[in-house]
Amino acid sequence: RLLGNTPLQVEMDLLMVESHVSKNTSAEHMLAFYKTFDQVCDNTYGGMIITGAPVEHLPFEEVDYWQELCEIMEWSKTHVHSTFHICWVAQAGLYYHYGIQKYALDEKLSGIYTHKVLNPTHHLMFGFDDSFRIPHSRYTTVRLEDLKRCSSLEVLAVSEEAGPAISCNKTGRQVFITGHAEYDRETLANEYFRDINKGIDIQV
Repeated sequence: RLLGNTPLQVEMDLLMVESHVSKNTSAEHMLAFYKTFDQVCDNTYGGMIITGAPVEHLPFEEVDYWQELCEIMEWSKTHVHSTFHICWVAQAGLYYHYGIQKYALDEKLSGIYTHKVLNPTHHLMFGFDDSFRIPHSRYTTVRLEDLKRCSSLEVLAVSEEAGPAISCNKTGRQVFITGHAEYDRETLANEYFRDINKGIDIQV
Protein backbone atom coordinates (compact mmCIF):
# COMPACT_ATOMS: atom_id res chain seq x y z
CA ARG A 1 0.00 0.00 0.00
CA LEU A 2 2.82 2.43 0.83
CA LEU A 3 4.61 1.60 -2.41
CA GLY A 4 1.32 1.97 -4.26
CA ASN A 5 1.02 5.58 -3.07
CA THR A 6 4.27 6.67 -4.72
CA PRO A 7 4.15 8.47 -8.09
CA LEU A 8 6.86 6.06 -9.26
CA GLN A 9 5.82 3.05 -11.30
CA VAL A 10 6.73 0.12 -9.06
CA GLU A 11 6.56 -3.48 -10.23
CA MET A 12 6.78 -5.83 -7.26
CA ASP A 13 7.43 -9.52 -6.72
CA LEU A 14 6.51 -11.05 -3.36
CA LEU A 15 9.04 -13.61 -2.14
CA MET A 16 8.61 -16.43 0.37
CA VAL A 17 11.14 -18.82 1.82
CA GLU A 18 10.61 -22.49 0.96
CA SER A 19 12.19 -23.74 4.18
CA HIS A 20 9.43 -22.35 6.43
CA VAL A 21 5.67 -22.89 6.57
CA SER A 22 3.73 -19.73 7.44
CA LYS A 23 1.49 -20.05 10.51
CA ASN A 24 -0.56 -16.92 9.81
CA THR A 25 -1.17 -17.12 6.07
CA SER A 26 -2.74 -20.02 4.19
CA ALA A 27 -0.61 -22.12 1.87
CA GLU A 28 -3.09 -21.41 -0.93
CA HIS A 29 -2.56 -17.65 -0.56
CA MET A 30 1.22 -18.02 -0.46
CA LEU A 31 1.29 -20.19 -3.58
CA ALA A 32 -1.07 -17.85 -5.43
CA PHE A 33 0.74 -14.57 -4.72
CA TYR A 34 4.33 -15.37 -3.68
CA LYS A 35 7.35 -16.61 -5.58
CA THR A 36 10.22 -18.76 -4.35
CA PHE A 37 13.86 -17.78 -4.57
CA ASP A 38 14.61 -20.12 -7.47
CA GLN A 39 11.89 -18.33 -9.47
CA VAL A 40 13.53 -14.91 -9.07
CA CYS A 41 17.24 -15.64 -8.65
CA ASP A 42 18.05 -14.80 -12.27
CA ASN A 43 16.30 -11.40 -12.03
CA THR A 44 17.77 -8.06 -11.03
CA TYR A 45 15.86 -5.53 -8.92
CA GLY A 46 16.07 -1.86 -8.07
CA GLY A 47 15.22 -2.58 -4.47
CA MET A 48 14.30 -5.28 -1.97
CA ILE A 49 12.59 -5.13 1.42
CA ILE A 50 13.23 -8.02 3.81
CA THR A 51 10.78 -7.91 6.70
CA GLY A 52 11.25 -9.10 10.26
CA ALA A 53 9.94 -12.12 12.13
CA PRO A 54 9.22 -12.88 15.81
CA VAL A 55 12.21 -15.20 16.20
CA GLU A 56 14.70 -12.94 17.95
CA HIS A 57 14.81 -15.24 21.01
CA LEU A 58 16.58 -17.83 18.83
CA PRO A 59 20.23 -17.74 17.79
CA PHE A 60 20.33 -16.86 14.09
CA GLU A 61 21.62 -20.29 13.11
CA GLU A 62 18.67 -22.00 14.84
CA VAL A 63 16.02 -20.24 12.74
CA ASP A 64 14.67 -22.91 10.38
CA TYR A 65 15.15 -20.81 7.23
CA TRP A 66 18.49 -19.22 8.18
CA GLN A 67 20.51 -20.85 5.39
CA GLU A 68 17.96 -19.82 2.78
CA LEU A 69 17.87 -16.27 4.14
CA CYS A 70 21.69 -16.12 3.99
CA GLU A 71 21.55 -17.24 0.35
CA ILE A 72 19.04 -14.47 -0.41
CA MET A 73 21.10 -11.83 1.41
CA GLU A 74 24.25 -12.89 -0.43
CA TRP A 75 22.38 -12.81 -3.76
CA SER A 76 21.11 -9.30 -2.97
CA LYS A 77 24.68 -7.94 -3.12
CA THR A 78 24.87 -8.63 -6.85
CA HIS A 79 21.23 -8.63 -7.99
CA VAL A 80 19.61 -5.77 -6.01
CA HIS A 81 20.58 -2.11 -6.11
CA SER A 82 19.45 -1.34 -2.55
CA THR A 83 18.11 -3.60 0.21
CA PHE A 84 16.06 -2.54 3.25
CA HIS A 85 16.40 -4.87 6.26
CA ILE A 86 13.64 -4.29 8.85
CA CYS A 87 13.58 -5.16 12.60
CA TRP A 88 14.87 -8.73 13.22
CA VAL A 89 16.23 -8.92 9.67
CA ALA A 90 18.17 -5.70 10.32
CA GLN A 91 19.95 -7.57 13.11
CA ALA A 92 20.25 -10.69 10.95
CA GLY A 93 21.71 -8.69 8.04
CA LEU A 94 24.20 -6.90 10.27
CA TYR A 95 25.26 -10.26 11.68
CA TYR A 96 25.53 -12.00 8.30
CA HIS A 97 27.26 -9.22 6.37
CA TYR A 98 29.39 -7.63 9.13
CA GLY A 99 29.51 -10.00 12.12
CA ILE A 100 27.58 -7.59 14.39
CA GLN A 101 26.12 -9.47 17.36
CA LYS A 102 22.64 -9.03 18.80
CA TYR A 103 21.99 -8.83 22.56
CA ALA A 104 18.95 -9.79 24.62
CA LEU A 105 17.16 -6.97 26.43
CA ASP A 106 16.01 -7.26 30.05
CA GLU A 107 12.42 -6.64 28.87
CA LYS A 108 10.66 -6.12 25.58
CA LEU A 109 11.28 -2.77 23.92
CA SER A 110 7.75 -1.67 23.07
CA GLY A 111 6.64 1.86 22.35
CA ILE A 112 7.19 4.95 20.24
CA TYR A 113 10.65 6.45 20.69
CA THR A 114 12.37 9.71 19.79
CA HIS A 115 15.42 9.48 17.50
CA LYS A 116 18.11 11.96 16.59
CA VAL A 117 19.45 12.25 13.05
CA LEU A 118 23.25 11.95 13.13
CA ASN A 119 23.94 12.81 9.47
CA PRO A 120 21.27 15.14 8.05
CA THR A 121 23.16 15.49 4.74
CA HIS A 122 22.99 11.76 3.94
CA HIS A 123 20.64 11.15 1.01
CA LEU A 124 18.61 8.63 3.03
CA MET A 125 17.82 11.28 5.64
CA PHE A 126 16.54 13.98 3.27
CA GLY A 127 13.18 15.22 4.55
CA PHE A 128 13.69 14.06 8.14
CA ASP A 129 13.43 16.53 11.00
CA ASP A 130 16.41 16.70 13.37
CA SER A 131 14.44 14.38 15.64
CA PHE A 132 11.61 12.00 14.74
CA ARG A 133 9.55 9.27 16.37
CA ILE A 134 8.98 5.70 15.22
CA PRO A 135 7.75 2.53 16.98
CA HIS A 136 9.96 -0.30 18.18
CA SER A 137 8.76 -3.76 19.23
CA ARG A 138 11.49 -6.30 19.98
CA TYR A 139 13.38 -8.29 22.63
CA THR A 140 16.92 -7.87 21.27
CA THR A 141 19.16 -5.03 20.15
CA VAL A 142 22.47 -4.18 18.51
CA ARG A 143 24.93 -1.88 20.23
CA LEU A 144 25.97 1.51 18.90
CA GLU A 145 29.62 0.95 19.76
CA ASP A 146 29.70 -2.27 17.71
CA LEU A 147 28.32 -0.46 14.65
CA LYS A 148 30.77 2.42 15.06
CA ARG A 149 33.71 -0.01 15.18
CA CYS A 150 32.77 -1.34 11.74
CA SER A 151 34.40 0.86 9.11
CA SER A 152 31.95 -0.32 6.45
CA LEU A 153 28.89 1.04 8.30
CA GLU A 154 27.45 4.44 9.14
CA VAL A 155 24.82 5.06 11.82
CA LEU A 156 22.31 7.63 10.55
CA ALA A 157 19.83 7.85 13.44
CA VAL A 158 19.86 6.78 17.06
CA SER A 159 17.56 6.82 20.10
CA GLU A 160 18.79 7.19 23.68
CA GLU A 161 16.23 4.57 24.74
CA ALA A 162 15.92 2.33 21.69
CA GLY A 163 19.50 2.45 20.42
CA PRO A 164 20.62 2.58 16.77
CA ALA A 165 17.60 2.88 14.49
CA ILE A 166 18.88 3.53 10.97
CA SER A 167 22.25 2.37 9.68
CA CYS A 168 23.65 1.68 6.25
CA ASN A 169 26.82 0.54 4.60
CA LYS A 170 29.06 3.19 3.06
CA THR A 171 27.62 2.65 -0.43
CA GLY A 172 24.07 3.18 0.87
CA ARG A 173 22.99 -0.05 -0.83
CA GLN A 174 22.35 -1.93 2.43
CA VAL A 175 20.00 -0.21 4.88
CA PHE A 176 19.22 -1.56 8.35
CA ILE A 177 16.10 -0.31 10.20
CA THR A 178 15.71 -1.70 13.73
CA GLY A 179 12.31 -0.06 14.29
CA HIS A 180 9.03 0.05 12.42
CA ALA A 181 8.52 3.31 10.55
CA GLU A 182 6.06 1.43 8.34
CA TYR A 183 3.58 0.61 11.15
CA ASP A 184 -0.03 1.72 10.80
CA ARG A 185 -1.84 3.65 13.53
CA GLU A 186 -3.07 0.52 15.33
CA THR A 187 -0.22 -1.94 14.66
CA LEU A 188 1.73 -1.41 17.88
CA ALA A 189 -1.48 -1.45 19.95
CA ASN A 190 -2.52 -4.73 18.35
CA GLU A 191 0.87 -6.24 19.20
CA TYR A 192 0.60 -4.95 22.78
CA PHE A 193 -2.85 -6.45 23.37
CA ARG A 194 -1.78 -9.71 21.72
CA ASP A 195 1.09 -9.95 24.23
CA ILE A 196 -1.13 -8.98 27.17
CA ASN A 197 -3.66 -11.67 26.17
CA LYS A 198 -0.79 -14.20 26.24
CA GLY A 199 -0.05 -13.15 29.83
CA ILE A 200 3.15 -11.29 28.94
CA ASP A 201 3.76 -8.17 31.03
CA ILE A 202 4.77 -5.50 28.51
CA GLN A 203 6.06 -2.17 29.78
CA VAL A 204 5.19 0.42 27.13
